[in-house]
Amino acid sequence: MKLFFPCIPGKSLTVVVADYAPGGDALSQEDAKSVFIFGYVVSGAIESQVSDGPKRVYHTGECFYGEPGALHRVSRNASKTKSAKLLTVLMVDNDDKALSVGVK
Repeated sequence: MKLFFPCIPGKSLTVVVADYAPGGDALSQEDAKSVFIFGYVVSGAIESQVSDGPKRVYHTGECFYGEPGALHRVSRNASKTKSAKLLTVLMVDNDDKALSVGVK
């Protein structure tokens, strides 16, 4: 879902829900240079590493944020037996085409 706000000219919010199967993960990705990201663990536990920071496990009800251009090295379900759900809210410049780009 993408939302535009007249009170914040040139910016929009995108809301994404990621469902992680047991043991599931996402590819490493780099955020757009204008994107601010807020992550909230809806259920389960998500292991995350942003840029050169430490790996950390976030549990249900915990949240984190990422600065523009952040490199998400690790984003995975911390459990091999239970699913997890992550809600992300991204504020980005309207003219940025890709919110993030996969990294090898």
